[in-house]
Amino acid sequence: MKKILIICGIAASVVFSACTKDFDSINTNPTQASASQFNANLLLPTVQVGYFNSIAGYNGAILYQSMWAQIFADAEFPSYYSNGDKYVNGGSYNNYLASIWNNSYNAASKANEILELTKGIPEMTNLRGIALIMELMNLELITDVYGDAPFSQALLAKSNGITSPAYDKQQDIYNSMLNKLDSILPTLDPAKPKPTNDATIYKGDVAKWKKFGYSLMLRMAMRLAKADLTTAKKYAEKAYAGGTFASIDDNAYIVLNEANGFSNGNASALGVVQDYTQVRWGKVLIDNLKAAGDPRLSVIAEVPLPGKANSNNKALAGISTPAVQQGMPNGFDQNGGTTDISKAPGYPGGNGTGNDFNPIGAYSRPTTALYLSRSMPGILLTYAETELLLAEAAVRGWSVGTTASVHYKNGLAAALQSYSILNAAAGTISATTANAYATANPLDVSSTTNSLMQINTQFWITTGTLFNFIEAWNNLRRSGYPVLTPVNYIGSFSPNAIPRRFIYPLSEASNNGDAYKAVLGNYTKGDDYISRMYWDK
Repeated sequence: MKKILIICGIAASVVFSACTKDFDSINTNPTQASASQFNANLLLPTVQVGYFNSIAGYNGAILYQSMWAQIFADAEFPSYYSNGDKYVNGGSYNNYLASIWNNSYNAASKANEILELTKGIPEMTNLRGIALIMELMNLELITDVYGDAPFSQALLAKSNGITSPAYDKQQDIYNSMLNKLDSILPTLDPAKPKPTNDATIYKGDVAKWKKFGYSLMLRMAMRLAKADLTTAKKYAEKAYAGGTFASIDDNAYIVLNEANGFSNGNASALGVVQDYTQVRWGKVLIDNLKAAGDPRLSVIAEVPLPGKANSNNKALAGISTPAVQQGMPNGFDQNGGTTDISKAPGYPGGNGTGNDFNPIGAYSRPTTALYLSRSMPGILLTYAETELLLAEAAVRGWSVGTTASVHYKNGLAAALQSYSILNAAAGTISATTANAYATANPLDVSSTTNSLMQINTQFWITTGTLFNFIEAWNNLRRSGYPVLTPVNYIGSFSPNAIPRRFIYPLSEASNNGDAYKAVLGNYTKGDDYISRMYWDK
């Protein structure tokens, strides 16, 4: 991954569509590399790490979606976590809201540059296919978070001079993404040269990338399950037939190394003293795990040792006994008023005494040994997710190989075994334990509603506790499960309603004003947090 640094010399040659500053001078750089001089493989890890950085840390997800989906809670105000926990602007919120947009378009532009550099080069077929997969993954992230967005005219600043791209409707974006995946995935060929600078665990394994592509197609297809049943069914069945993930060995994640300058943004954020001492697991999450006797509970959660000093000390492991775990409800503070955490239903009390008293000390935090390493891998997509999505597809009667119960069992067992990705010593749950638990807790097939609720609640637990907060929020909006009670805190930008989208970056109104104004009419309440997007029915 040290090769990532090589791209710095040509960074000026890549401009994503929303940025117009110094366009002419950037695109006439006399020292930029040409296709014949530069190995396009060197751009691939920048695209991959760029995607993960867009969904991790202070780039937005941990401050917003982690708490909009009630995976995390934070009982303090004011705080930059009030954006997520209380739906109240805090910290540098304008920058947070723009980060996913800017970072993902930037990563997508690097992927597009790979495609430009490798045109007409047969030995680069696999690199081209993987680059397009990653480009689409970044663009999917943008439309899932913001809604309608530049797509057909995006990434064309350099090649076509389009610096004010029109916004495409999300329906058209999804149809195009699925069609492009359907066209490119059959071209991936393990018999041809593989990429040489792959930052994922696959290390250029083309067969695994093909499974990844079809698994991404499945995720995109299921996003449309309520919006366009025909298209969703068509591509979910195509994805299964093409070959989605087959085991936990196919799990996709970025290999990170803090010593080499590539750290996990989620671990970096939670390692900050304010975050470490205040961020807690959400109440609904812990209640679900406790009620089910889920073996994940003692792996992912711990209660800090008594007192503020102990709670602040990352060298002190907490108490992992399942019976003492307690999730925190969202929407509370420590300011002594009616929303003080001490007045929350089921408040377990604090711990410590005197000046060392910690009012949130009895609430569960993410296990330090599992989640706080800055070299923790960055998870992109897992076998557990694909099997749970296939379980839903089967519930809907689609042709995906076997029954919903079998896919659900596979997904649940795989979910329990996936924490070893983060830290083998702290996160390993044996296959024996995982399979026994999945067998003892089968899918409820008494009704379609009960099946969908169980499947999608497990999807929420799995993605949330593997720190893919945006995907937990995406699927929550799409499926409606689990059923959560929204926060109604004073000053909320989304009172008594879980936010459904990010507002667009402020720069769009000034840099791409005509397109920005035109798109606002596609939402019932303009550029707000509560308008539902196309697939969010």
